[in-house]
Amino acid sequence: MTYRALGSTGARVSEVGFGAWAIGGDAYGKVERGDALRALARAESFGCNLVDTASVYGDSELVIGEFLRGRRDRWVLATKYSGQPQGMTATLENQLRRLRTEAVDLYQIHWAPRGAQEQLYEELYALKRAGKIRWTGVSLYSTADIDYLLSCQRIDVVQVAFSLLDPQPLLGRLRALAAVGAGVLVRSCLKCGFLTGKFAAEAVFHDPHDQRSRWSRREIASTARKAQHFAFVARECGSMTLGAARYPLSFGEVSALLLGTKTEAQAAFNFGEVPGGVLAPEVLRQVQIVQRRLRPSWIGSRLWPRLEHLWRRRP
Repeated sequence: MTYRALGSTGARVSEVGFGAWAIGGDAYGKVERGDALRALARAESFGCNLVDTASVYGDSELVIGEFLRGRRDRWVLATKYSGQPQGMTATLENQLRRLRTEAVDLYQIHWAPRGAQEQLYEELYALKRAGKIRWTGVSLYSTADIDYLLSCQRIDVVQVAFSLLDPQPLLGRLRALAAVGAGVLVRSCLKCGFLTGKFAAEAVFHDPHDQRSRWSRREIASTARKAQHFAFVARECGSMTLGAARYPLSFGEVSALLLGTKTEAQAAFNFGEVPGGVLAPEVLRQVQIVQRRLRPSWIGSRLWPRLEHLWRRRP
């Protein structure tokens, strides 16, 4: 395993972290508790020391809390406040009980609050001063989110989607984030599995616990067809999945890549095969050419991330 600095926090994290949404059992199909625990143990055996979760990820926090007994000091634990009506502080207290820990290493707001919601940042900073969390974070969705944080908030770590299919908003702000010492966690590098090469335009997701079952036929077909344009990365890396995962790791400003994992087999690949490799400069140049060709119109590039985010958060 290769380790990278988590911004200016002083921590060093495995460059591939355990994305724990899947083990919650309500996003990518059901998962047995024992399978989830074995996947976490397998990740640890390869040197993974970063796990990212949220209380809205089903039973994920409960599973992680069980796993971390006797090994809490080996892991950097990240979770999120997702707008629960009881408020941030009360939500965190409940999460600490679920996670069986006295403090969370990284506590992230699940969106970038602005306007009337800006007081959430002060509550976040207060939790840090109280020792309930070590570092503050925000999960971002747009260039405007990043620019807002850069201009007026003191955040230790940002989390943002970044993939062959979604280079923006992160690619255009990597240097600015590095300049202020922000750690960068990357999510969704496989675009919900479509950058593995497994799904054709006709793919159907029947499991109601799989978030992709709520995608429209148009969204599935469009994503699958666009993913095929990047099949050339498999020639260098041996598989489409490996190439897509190593794309974010090719940028030194990225602290860690979060890969969704729910089985031992996935853990063996994610933490045994992905770390330590990057795409060659010539391949990155080819990637950029394809990304430009696939880039949506200016209006679409500004509106689609917001519309997609609202769709994902709907009841």
